[in-house]
Amino acid sequence: MNLGPQPVFRALSDPTRRQILLHLADDDLSIGDIANRFDITRAAIKKHLVILEEGDLIASHPEGRERINSLKPAGLKSAFEWLGFFDRFWDSKLADLRSAVEQAEKEKS
Repeated sequence: MNLGPQPVFRALSDPTRRQILLHLADDDLSIGDIANRFDITRAAIKKHLVILEEGDLIASHPEGRERINSLKPAGLKSAFEWLGFFDRFWDSKLADLRSAVEQAEKEKS
C-alpha cells in the first residue's frame, strides 16, 4: 500500500519536528545536540527523530558513540508534488481575479 506523502505530512504536523528540521538545515547534529536546543527530554527528541526518519526527511548514521542526524530535503518532494496538484485550482482562481480587476479598470476608463 502506497501512503504517498502521508508520512511526510505526519512528520511535518508537529512544531517541534519542524523546528528540528530547521536546526538540521544548518548543520548535522547528534541527538544530544538537538536535545540541548529544546526543553524536552532526550527520549522525546528520539521519538521525534524516528517520525522524521519515517517521513524520509532525515537520515542518521553512527559516528563513534553518537548517531548523527542530517536533513534529507528530497524527502519533501512527495509533499510538494501532492500540494502542486492543487496549484491548478489557485491558478484558475487568480486568473479569474485578474480578469475581473482588468475589466473593472476598463469600465472606469
